[in-house]
This record gives sequence, structure tokens and C-alpha cells, in this order.
Amino acid sequence: MTALRQNRLAIGAMMTAVLAAQLTAQSSARQVAVNRPAENEQVPAAANTRVIVVSLEDRKLALVEDGEVKKIYSVAVGKPSTPSPEGTFRIERRVMNPIYRHNGKTVAPGPGNPVGTRWMGLSKAGYGIHGTNEPKSIGRAASHGCIRMGKADLEEFYGMVQVGDTVKLIGQRNEETAKQFVGASPVALSAQPMMMAQSEPASAAPVQSLAPETVKADAPAAAAAGVALR
Repeated sequence: MTALRQNRLAIGAMMTAVLAAQLTAQSSARQVAVNRPAENEQVPAAANTRVIVVSLEDRKLALVEDGEVKKIYSVAVGKPSTPSPEGTFRIERRVMNPIYRHNGKTVAPGPGNPVGTRWMGLSKAGYGIHGTNEPKSIGRAASHGCIRMGKADLEEFYGMVQVGDTVKLIGQRNEETAKQFVGASPVALSAQPMMMAQSEPASAAPVQSLAPETVKADAPAAAAAGVALR
């Protein structure tokens, strides 16, 4: 009787072990199926790495994606008395058709707006990339420190960048800027005529409050409210 009982216990233990092994195998198979993409499923590609490089010495801006220069633009940079800052920053704000406010003066969006039709504020307070109502200043050291672009270039560039993009303002030419700007391909280099900004006047837009994104342009002193562009 004792031997029979022991045999039954042994058989029961074996069956339990077999069932446990089967359950473990099924669980592993399900886990693999969950983690493995379906044959037609596409794994999302990694996001592009986008960097805006401005050579203050060359007065040019390059849009670089994944290490490849996509476009080069001529720009205006800070004049000697109000130079553009050097360093690595990021785009923190984008505003279409900004309103110019400075010392009680307000200029609605339009051809006479000193910051043009687009504004991209940098993480360096008071500085940004924007347009101008002085298109002949493009290619010169003429601003209060901001980076100015011609109207057509500005609007194209605005649509190619996003908040959070890295912006590098480089003073003296180095290996990176020499490679990107010296002898740039005519295809990559924007050849916008100097008077483009005047030949395509901006459409009138109603004046509206952009607070806290109110724009104050080309002013060396920052106001308590709004953004002071240079």
C-alpha cells in the first residue's frame, strides 16, 4: 500500500512538472510575439538631428540635418558696437507676423515692420532670428545683435525649423564653419536678391495682442514685458 501511494505521488509530481513547463513555454512564445514587429510593420525612424549654424565672420547661416548641410542663407549679424552673442543656444519661440513695440511705438505686421514677418526667439534672452525692413543690411554687420534674414529666406527657413532646435553662433571661422561656408555650392547657397523683402510686401494682418509673445525689435534695452529683439 505504501509503495502504491508513493508511485501515485511520483506520477502526480511528474504531471505537475510537465504542465508547468508547458505553461512557461506558452508564456515565452506570447512574449516573443508581443515584442517582435509584424512582417509589414515599420519600426519608426529616429528623429532628425537639426542644427542651425551661424558663422558671424562669414555672415551666413547653415541649416544642418543629420550632419548634412541642407541650405545656406546670407544674413546680417551684430555690428561691432552691439555684437551678436557667441555660443550654443536653442529656439524657444516662433511667432508669425510679430508686432513691433518699443518706447511706446507700435508697428503692425506689414512691410514697415522692423522685424519682418517671422521671429524665432533664442534661449539667450533678447536675441533671435528675424526679418528686417532694411534688406540692404543682409550680408553686413548691421544689427543690434540679432540675426536678420531677407523676407523670402526667412519665411522658407521658418517652415524648416522647430522650437527646441539647436542654434550655434560662431564668431571666428573654425574647421566646422570653413567646411560649411567657404566655397559653398551655388545650389545650397541662397541667392535671394537684396531687394526681395520690398518686392513682396507682407499682407496686412489685424493687430492683435501676442502676450506673452509680444515682440519688441532691434532695441538694446529689454522691456519688463514682452521680448526684446536685437
